[in-house]
Amino acid sequence: MRGKIRTILVTGAAGFIGSEFIRQKVKDKGVKIIAVDKLTYAGDIKRFAEVKSKFKFYRADIANRSQLEGIFKTHRPSTIIHFAAETHVDRSIHDVRPFIDTNISGTQNLIDLVRKYETDKMIHISTDEVYGDSTTGWFKETNPIRANNPYSATKAAAEHLIRAAIRTYQFPAIIIRPSNNYGYWQYPEKLIPVVILKALNNEFVPVYGKGKQIREWLHVSDCARAVDTILKKGQLGETYNVGTYFEQTNIKTVEMILKKMNKPKSLIKFVPDRPGHDFRYSVDCTKLEKLGWKAKVDFNTGLDHTVDWFLSNLPWVEQKRKLLQLFWKKVYKT
Repeated sequence: MRGKIRTILVTGAAGFIGSEFIRQKVKDKGVKIIAVDKLTYAGDIKRFAEVKSKFKFYRADIANRSQLEGIFKTHRPSTIIHFAAETHVDRSIHDVRPFIDTNISGTQNLIDLVRKYETDKMIHISTDEVYGDSTTGWFKETNPIRANNPYSATKAAAEHLIRAAIRTYQFPAIIIRPSNNYGYWQYPEKLIPVVILKALNNEFVPVYGKGKQIREWLHVSDCARAVDTILKKGQLGETYNVGTYFEQTNIKTVEMILKKMNKPKSLIKFVPDRPGHDFRYSVDCTKLEKLGWKAKVDFNTGLDHTVDWFLSNLPWVEQKRKLLQLFWKKVYKT
């Protein structure tokens, strides 16, 4: 640790999970936060408007090494929390290039700069999707990586680069694989906010295939707490799953949301399944729980709060809706 105040550089800081981490972390004393985000369609500084005076923000692209190195030179961070990523599977199927640029090239830039500036630690936020899918059991950190879509393939590639650096250079990194996040401020292209937004406007709610795919749900506040727990207690060179053991079919999740919004099931429209769609994700969190972390938000309560938040923030939601119209036409043929 360098001096009494630790400088933490957070990439993807204006994203869904990164901004929640910042909102929580600024409460810690002895920590200086440097936030970095490219501000693509999915990034929004409104997510941390309430705490913006408590950290330094840079609009920068991690795939641009010179931009990133300028920040390293100025602040000499002791820790990197790497959230920055292109994350939406549907978009990766339509155009994988941005995912290669950010998820792979951007991660390698961070590896190079962490080594050059002798940063103490890098926490890399990956995804449970790198495991591929399984019909039974729970994925352990020792299970092989079998990514099945362009997005998860780029996240797996980033992990391989980090793992190679750990083995070759004794690189000081930890990898985190969270399950499906949901909650307030989520960009409405993922399942839960899409359903809320579509139902709100009495539009058909698209469900891939027959909605039998199974997902494990993790509230964003619990995910951010897990990252902080691993930052403080995790062992360098290790990988940690983050999940809740709560899993259910997508159609059940859609029906729960419609019921909470007093909307009819007749809004559901089954659409052709996503190419290469993974059937089920579920992770074993024993390793993380040994560090003292446990999920606090049960799914029913978290979903109530999420629906309420979206209905209470309609101006923000409507702004995002307009940006999504063209993409939805390509994907759902609306």
